[in-house]
Amino acid sequence: MALSTSSNFAKPDDAFRAIVEAHRGLTEAQSADLDAALVLVLANHIGDLDVLREAIALAKRRMLDASQQQQQQQQQQQQ
Repeated sequence: MALSTSSNFAKPDDAFRAIVEAHRGLTEAQSADLDAALVLVLANHIGDLDVLREAIALAKRRMLDASQQQQQQQQQQQQ
């Protein structure tokens, strides 16, 4: 099974909204715990270690790319 990076949801906005709503009213710590629990539940659902590793690598790249873009924007604003 290959990692799917295109939306598999008929209504992707509804899926995003469900995730956001799940965090409503939680503390920052509870929200982090929910994220961790959700990741573990979904990783188990995937059930394929190669796909999981690919997803982890992709998520890390995206996180690092976003962080680098944010740093560049901050540097440009300071100039």
